[in-house]
Amino acid sequence: MRLVSVNVGQPRLVEWKGEAVQTGIFKAPVAGPVAVARTNLEGDRQADLAVHGGIDKAVYAYASEHYPSWSGELGRLDLSWGMFGENLTTEGLDEATVRVGDRFAIGTAEFEVSQPRLPCHKLGIKFSRADMVKRFLRSRRLGFYLRVRHEGVIRAGDEIRRAGSDPTAPTIADLALLETTKRHDVALLQRAVVATALTEGWRTKYQERLDRLRA
Repeated sequence: MRLVSVNVGQPRLVEWKGEAVQTGIFKAPVAGPVAVARTNLEGDRQADLAVHGGIDKAVYAYASEHYPSWSGELGRLDLSWGMFGENLTTEGLDEATVRVGDRFAIGTAEFEVSQPRLPCHKLGIKFSRADMVKRFLRSRRLGFYLRVRHEGVIRAGDEIRRAGSDPTAPTIADLALLETTKRHDVALLQRAVVATALTEGWRTKYQERLDRLRA
């Protein structure tokens, strides 16, 4: 497993459907060492802390292996690393093999998987496509957010080492199903609500859904 690219960016104002929107989704690869702080990477900042950033969503990771599929689906050959707003473009990690609570050591930093990424309208802005949010969710190629367990320094090309995993925890692919085609899967919901590494808001959401199904 390898860190293909480290991508950062500052919020900017863009025009979308006649309105000015502030977004931090525009990320670009950086060379050399990058410091990892508790809530973001050096040189990076999120625009809307209500849905991005903070302790639970400090860093966003996305698989480089998804890029060819998107290039073919969208008919675009210009997708550069960071196109999906990810901070870390990875190799060897995907939604089917990454579990909530998995810990990964990269460089001198350590990260913990906290939840999948759900797309917002700013992904549509980035791609200039109003249908991009639905496409992204339907694809279930969501990527995942990371907490920073240990601050440190990373750089593109670093090895990604799995530092811990709970085999009973749901995978990111499992949670993607709960957001799409298996919203009422009781067994999956039960696994999700006991996954202590899953962000509190998501566990509450799934517990409420489970309670409604049991009522």
